[in-house]
Amino acid sequence: MANGRTVDAGQSVKAMVERPGSSPPILRPPAPPPVVRPVSSPPAPKRVSDSLRAYLAEVKRFKLLTREEEEKLLKLYKRTGDPEAAQDLVTGNLRLVVKIANEFHSYWLNNLQDLIQEGNLGLLQALKKYDLSKGVKFSYYAAYWIKAYILKYIMDNWRLVKVGTTQAQRKLFYNLKKEQEKIQREGLDPGFGLLAERLGVSEGDVREMDIRLAAGREISLDAPVGPDTERTQISLIPSGEVAADVLLADAQLRELVSAKLTRFRTTLSERERIILDKRILADEPVTLQEVGEEFGVTRERARQLEERLRKTISAYLRKELPDLDEDNLTI
Repeated sequence: MANGRTVDAGQSVKAMVERPGSSPPILRPPAPPPVVRPVSSPPAPKRVSDSLRAYLAEVKRFKLLTREEEEKLLKLYKRTGDPEAAQDLVTGNLRLVVKIANEFHSYWLNNLQDLIQEGNLGLLQALKKYDLSKGVKFSYYAAYWIKAYILKYIMDNWRLVKVGTTQAQRKLFYNLKKEQEKIQREGLDPGFGLLAERLGVSEGDVREMDIRLAAGREISLDAPVGPDTERTQISLIPSGEVAADVLLADAQLRELVSAKLTRFRTTLSERERIILDKRILADEPVTLQEVGEEFGVTRERARQLEERLRKTISAYLRKELPDLDEDNLTI
């Protein structure tokens, strides 16, 4: 079932199971605003509700599996890859997907049909990943994957800018509001420190996610800055290009340092010049092992010679260019 169309739960399982992988959820555009109709006009047909009602009725036709039936089908599927066994296992757990999707829907108010679709993908993934040797009931294991797929879909489609990119942020995305309400019911102040302690994340993560969740909807970069100007929001974003004066200063600095190193090179021994040219100043430096073989010394000795030369160069540049920053004088 996708985009308001009913998917035959039984007939589509084989094709879904045999699919090697599932693509990440596609960002769906927001629904168009409702059309205002006169009072006398007949109500618009509820296609989404009807298709959802038809799907739920179809799901109820599949019987729930007993523990013994489930184990027998799992063994058969894992041993032979029998698509009929896979179909029975999936259809027997479709009601579990609907139950979990409803829980997410009641809190996040996403399209229930889309949540069920993502949950079904999670159920299929659970069937592929399930390990009989662990002794865990399949429905318990499947619930984890169903929730994971639904939650990922919500995070990917809740806003244009993704808000959950780390494990801590994904945990906060789903649990922060619930924990805030729980703490308030306890008569406590849901501060960042207490929330971080309760959820097992850093205080900084809590603060960042709170700001993201509290932020308003995104503004188009093409939207005007104000009613009396043609400037758009994108004009307020600073350019990522380096300023011309900075580029000029960097070029002059490189030229100055290069001239100093050219003069310094004349004071070096032949071995030191080789290390300078092939290791320190080379765009693609040779390895210490190669340097050691050229000098007839060990790799560690070659490293020591290079380190000593770097310190000598840095000291020379500090003396010749005392007004430059320390970072520019370190080789």
